[in-house]
Amino acid sequence: MQNDTLEVWLEEEATVRRRLEQGVGPGVASPEQIKGLNGLQMMQAMLRGELPYASIAKTLDFLLLEVEEGRAIFQGTPGSAHLNPMGTIHGGWYATLLDSALGCAVHTLMPPGRSYTTAELGVNLVRGIGKKAQRVRAEGTVLHCGRQLATAQARLYGPDGTLYAHATTTCLIFDVKQISE
Repeated sequence: MQNDTLEVWLEEEATVRRRLEQGVGPGVASPEQIKGLNGLQMMQAMLRGELPYASIAKTLDFLLLEVEEGRAIFQGTPGSAHLNPMGTIHGGWYATLLDSALGCAVHTLMPPGRSYTTAELGVNLVRGIGKKAQRVRAEGTVLHCGRQLATAQARLYGPDGTLYAHATTTCLIFDVKQISE
């Protein structure tokens, strides 16, 4: 976890948003687009705007900021569209941001022809995201990646280092059908 300023976070976000806006936009990559790519290559191509990014990122106002082997960072903008009836950020928004970071961290370790699905997600909300938190980051890291199971952990925090939530996941790993040549 980095302890940066909000200004640095906003600059990084603007850089990624410009790249994504010039790219292919939200959607789902076709089997032809991802054939032969490993998970890290797919995630890097998404960040470059060469592959579509998940539509839910646009819906819930978050984006993938960086990926490397076994790690993924998302940044989100908590807003009025994410409020629950009590006027606080809905726990489902926390969970979605954390689940994205966890899953994409696991995804970076998938060889071509392998994929994963979330089998278990545990989320601990430790602090409410208030109005002063203009951005939060979810950083996911893989703890274990085997042939059939992967586990990962993630933290949701603000630019001042405030921890808002943390999570763990267990993912099932499996072979995907290859497109015929």
